[in-house]
Amino acid sequence: MRRSFTGLSAMVQTTLQQSPLSGHVFVFRGRRGDVIKLLWHDGDGLCIFHKRLDSGRFVWPKAESGSISLTRAQLAMLCEGIDWRRPMRTSAPLMEV
Repeated sequence: MRRSFTGLSAMVQTTLQQSPLSGHVFVFRGRRGDVIKLLWHDGDGLCIFHKRLDSGRFVWPKAESGSISLTRAQLAMLCEGIDWRRPMRTSAPLMEV
């Protein structure tokens, strides 16, 4: 997960054959499954969101054609570490007092 704007944009163009400026949100996961990066263009420039889970793993969908589409709700659950196929947390969040 060392790639940033340029590297992730290049992956979108070469691997997915799409434009990173299309307005779509492109999601990338690290090898261990505990880190994701989201890349999108908001009209003014490229944005990156990076999240690492303290415990558990992001549930990653099987992509048979190279890419898949998620609904907004599924993307929100994915970013929260919830199994979007069966909405349930992969680990309980720690509450600090």
